[in-house]
Amino acid sequence: MPALAAHIPFASGGSFLITPNVGLMVWVLVVFFISFFVLRKWVYPAIIAALDSRAASIEESIDAADRLRSEADQTLHDYRERLKEARGQADEIVARARQTAEAHEREAQTQAKAQRDQMMEQTRRDIEAETRRAIQEIRREVADLTVLATEKVTRKVLTEEDQRRLIEEAMSELDFSALSGAEGDR
Repeated sequence: MPALAAHIPFASGGSFLITPNVGLMVWVLVVFFISFFVLRKWVYPAIIAALDSRAASIEESIDAADRLRSEADQTLHDYRERLKEARGQADEIVARARQTAEAHEREAQTQAKAQRDQMMEQTRRDIEAETRRAIQEIRREVADLTVLATEKVTRKVLTEEDQRRLIEEAMSELDFSALSGAEGDR
């Protein structure tokens, strides 16, 4: 195995990590710089472009979200204003309806009172007319009864002039004003 040990650089005393090998170091540096150059020339720009694109996309999304939020806030504000206006209009409509209802109620009360007064006046006139008619009928009955009673008492037929005189006397004795006055007191 000694022949094998001569060809292996780390077999001769110590670790290859601790003892520098200049040839290996040169090749490592050459590969590092070539890799660095390739990464810097083609890979890093693509990665940076992708990261910039992603950052721009995120920034656009944030700006769009801000715009949407501000539009939503504006829409909410407009909605609240319209709701406030609608409530004001509804209150105004209710107030006008209430005023109209009160006016109609007052008008209906006035009309009902006028109609009631008119009916009361018509009823009063009807009662007065009926009272006058009843008094006239009572007068006629009293006159007829007076003539009949006088004829029976005197047993003779009275002339028209005697009948009138007796009716006038009987009528003057009766108090018809009490009948018409009782109706006036009501």
